Amino acid sequence: MPKPRGLSPAYRFVATVVRPTIRGLTKRDWAGQENIPKEGGFLLCPNHISYADVFGVALFAFDSGREPYFLGKESIFRLPGAGKLLKRAGMIPVYRESGQAAQAFSAAVEGVKAGKNVVIYPEGTLTRDPDLWPMTGKTGAARVALETKCPVIPVAQWGAQEILERYSKKPKVFPRKTMHLRAGPPVDLTDLYDQPLTAPVLKEATERIMDGITRELEIIRGEKAPATRFDLRTTGVPRTGKYDPAQVKRIVEPSEHDEHVEPMTKESQE
Repeated sequence: MPKPRGLSPAYRFVATVVRPTIRGLTKRDWAGQENIPKEGGFLLCPNHISYADVFGVALFAFDSGREPYFLGKESIFRLPGAGKLLKRAGMIPVYRESGQAAQAFSAAVEGVKAGKNVVIYPEGTLTRDPDLWPMTGKTGAARVALETKCPVIPVAQWGAQEILERYSKKPKVFPRKTMHLRAGPPVDLTDLYDQPLTAPVLKEATERIMDGITRELEIIRGEKAPATRFDLRTTGVPRTGKYDPAQVKRIVEPSEHDEHVEPMTKESQE
């Protein structure tokens, strides 16, 4: 794999500390890295199952030769020491539910145009799906993709939730867990280019991105996702903050066409 180059001192410092730590604490099962563009700006769009999954995504991208630049919650950038370091490393703060959200969009567009691998979690927060399947996405990734006409690479991941359960603050590192990540082929949005960014167009682009992520996750998990994607708007679940998944009743339409999907058999990389 090609090695990232031209990193800022702050980014190089973070990578030097984080990469060997994650390698030592986890096992890894990577697939689909041939789908990661070798040159030019693009979006990497993963599902979000745990606060710990960012480390798997980062290592997966770095091992693919394209260092990641994340959009992250603004609160992380207010952490003493770490926040300033992340900013200097080129990460992008997101001011959710505020008028400053446009700043993150502009920064993401600029990052893609500068040739960077910009990571956007399309769900915008940890999935609320009780079984950790991808839920309905927000339109941020679609907006950036249609504005820049860049490749959008869907990435599915599984395993980080065993290290740090959803909303938990107590990691379970040992015995070492396997972090499965699988990149799919670029999402085809070409027919939506140059169309006005109306709500229907953004919704269609977002659905395609989420479909791409879900297909790859079905392969990892060896099972079909629910016929209907979990939607915050129809469940009354809060958009942010902790909630009890056991109290949520999934609203789905049963499918007669669900089929078993064989899980990945690629050997783990340790």
